[in-house]
Amino acid sequence: MVNLPAKERKAKYVQDTFNSIARNYDLMNTLMTFGLDKSWRRLAVKRAELPKGGTGLDVCCGTGKLTIEQARAAGPAGKITGLDFSENMLEVARQNIRDFELRDSIQFIKGDAMDLPFEDNTFHCATVGWGLRNVPDIFKVVQEMVRVVKPGGKVVSLDMAQPEIPVFREFYWLCFNRVIPAMGKLCSGNKKAYKYLFNSAKGFVHQKELAGIFAEAGLLETRYLNLCGGVVAIVEGRKPATC
Repeated sequence: MVNLPAKERKAKYVQDTFNSIARNYDLMNTLMTFGLDKSWRRLAVKRAELPKGGTGLDVCCGTGKLTIEQARAAGPAGKITGLDFSENMLEVARQNIRDFELRDSIQFIKGDAMDLPFEDNTFHCATVGWGLRNVPDIFKVVQEMVRVVKPGGKVVSLDMAQPEIPVFREFYWLCFNRVIPAMGKLCSGNKKAYKYLFNSAKGFVHQKELAGIFAEAGLLETRYLNLCGGVVAIVEGRKPATC
């Protein structure tokens, strides 16, 4: 791993990190967000405008929670694909849909977000939840999502963001830095992994900049929506109707 290029080193480190915390990932998400993560996912899928019976892609799907919301939106005639490079996260995702009434409309596959194994113009929408801050090249991943979405379809990201209220911002990062790694150690025995999650969130691009990346990748109607004072943000864009 030492001799790998920087982007490959990051990919390997992130893959190992998420493999190590997969079993407790959903619990930690619920605790860290006070249970608000479910409503955030629903809103992200609503913004994706996935039609009934449509096809949807969830990139960096992790344990499949956002994938499940896509399936609910598309209904029994829909076809939803969740893609992730962590086999342990995908195993939890498969367990999460075991008793889900729309499980037959979902498939999970292992793959690389920077080289999506799909034809151009395949899906009605593509979402990514808490994934872009972990990839080696954000622009490349967004480009790939744009490529596989049908003309007129939407690309939507739900992720940590940069709070914009000065006093709140400092207080939030202070709490995140101290509390989240401690919670991670208590719940999963892996303080280091949750320290990485703090560092990746703190160093992630501002949501306005991410909207700019969406535009640079060829999307129209790009915008961002702050949630909880900018702790989390939805960033979206629409693929041109004619490409």
